[in-house]
Amino acid sequence: FKQKTAYEIGVRLVGSEMCIRDRLSTWKGILDLFRIDGRENNEPRLIKIEPSYLAFAEGSTFIEVGQTKLICSASVEQRVPPFLKGQGKGWVTAEYSMLPRSTLTRKPREIGSKGLGGRTQEIQRLIGRSLRSVVDMDSLGENSILIDCDVVQADGGTRTAAITGSFVALYQALLHMVKIGTLKELPIRDSVAAISVGIVNGEEILDLCYDEDFRADVDFNVVMTKSGDFVEVQGTAEGRPFTRKSMDNLLDLASQGINYHLDTQDTIIAML
Repeated sequence: FKQKTAYEIGVRLVGSEMCIRDRLSTWKGILDLFRIDGRENNEPRLIKIEPSYLAFAEGSTFIEVGQTKLICSASVEQRVPPFLKGQGKGWVTAEYSMLPRSTLTRKPREIGSKGLGGRTQEIQRLIGRSLRSVVDMDSLGENSILIDCDVVQADGGTRTAAITGSFVALYQALLHMVKIGTLKELPIRDSVAAISVGIVNGEEILDLCYDEDFRADVDFNVVMTKSGDFVEVQGTAEGRPFTRKSMDNLLDLASQGINYHLDTQDTIIAML
């Protein structure tokens, strides 16, 4: 008995080497129709939020969105930046970083403000803008909330997960300020969350993991409030331009996913 090689078996099954290549190409095409984690196109990744994750921060969460994992903390400081001093208004700002082995290969640390890359600075500003959009700065008084988002594991959508997780940490910190008498009432006008959408292999899909984000022809990050108002829409065509119809479809898809994030936030906040 002579054991046949995989190549010989393949030839016997499909007739020729050319047929093997055609068949493999067909298999690849079929696999491209399915998402790597088996989700439907309109199905978000499972989200888990653990509040009070850190012992010392006024507010903190550990958030998991699929395989993406972050620690978000909110720290209270009874002062504001110089440009707001004396105006009786508060401030909310954010910092973002990725641990060196949050990625497939080690990512060097970004040390000091001069060491921050353009992507990091952009994400920090996005998180800060998103959270400030739902906070009444006049009611906050001359207090600052500093948000820190640290990516423990990155599998796509770290900036959107940071926004969803940070809102819960922010809420917890503001609730703490009310409980100790620093604030009379919560200075929160609405809740906010975020998610990604995109077009991969011609398919409009919700909540891209890294593999999908890497292969996306179109990639959107969408931030929305519970009232249904958009805070920010970041959309880019990596290859071919997208149509207005595709953009509308992607925003509708994002709204569905964000509502799932908002419902999860509500569940956690109700337990604080």
